[in-house]
Amino acid sequence: MKRIKFQGKNIEYVVKGSGKTIVFLHGYIESLNVWDDFAQELSKNYKTIAIDLPGHGNSEVIKESHSMALMAEAVNSVLIAENIEKCTLIGHSMGGYVTMQFLEMYPEKLEAACLFHSTPFDDDEDRKKIRDQIIVAIKAGKKILLAKEHVEKTFAPQNLSKYSKEIGFLKIIAVNTSNEGTIAALDGMKNRKNHSATFNNSVIPLLWILGAEDNFIPIEVKDKVKLPQKSEVIVLQNSGHQGFIEEFDNSIKIIKQFVK
Repeated sequence: MKRIKFQGKNIEYVVKGSGKTIVFLHGYIESLNVWDDFAQELSKNYKTIAIDLPGHGNSEVIKESHSMALMAEAVNSVLIAENIEKCTLIGHSMGGYVTMQFLEMYPEKLEAACLFHSTPFDDDEDRKKIRDQIIVAIKAGKKILLAKEHVEKTFAPQNLSKYSKEIGFLKIIAVNTSNEGTIAALDGMKNRKNHSATFNNSVIPLLWILGAEDNFIPIEVKDKVKLPQKSEVIVLQNSGHQGFIEEFDNSIKIIKQFVK
């Protein structure tokens, strides 16, 4: 575990392996630990960096709202600290939103990028209202229940019993994410930019991984963008929103081929 100061607050991350750099960004009410097994496998051939985004894991809350731009700046600060000039960025869910913002702000630092159960689009009005409702519920003391329900919803129904241990682990991470960090992330996601143009105009290789049974990102979303030349969309047929857990071996194979 390493630590840097960003805007006066602690940002923590883990570095493993050596070689070309792959940076992992986790999702909402997750932490860098969701990538433990995935990063460990890839660190056999690459340098992997998994980061606790602001307000998550062991990284501190910075502001009342954590914009995707602020999170992208935090990621860049880690790259600077580690003397990383270029990397492949892999973002899961909220981490994918940060990935798109990073692509807009620091395109020269990316060799490639992957959206893992994420989207380049912003929230529609219905989704914004849902986020506001969740914020109200958290302030009313209902975060633990909401967090546990959220984690279960991230898995395909047929995988709930198979991955009960992993679900329990993710629930612990979610419940331990502070109210302040959770609300800051919700507000940041609610107000994020639409990056469809950033995606469409990208000149770096892009990989978009979707889950056939994802309760949050429907696979139809792929039809809403014009795919750039150096891009590929892959649908994991037996996954919900946690394909790097639900289809670990397949996902590792896909990422290895992409980075190669």
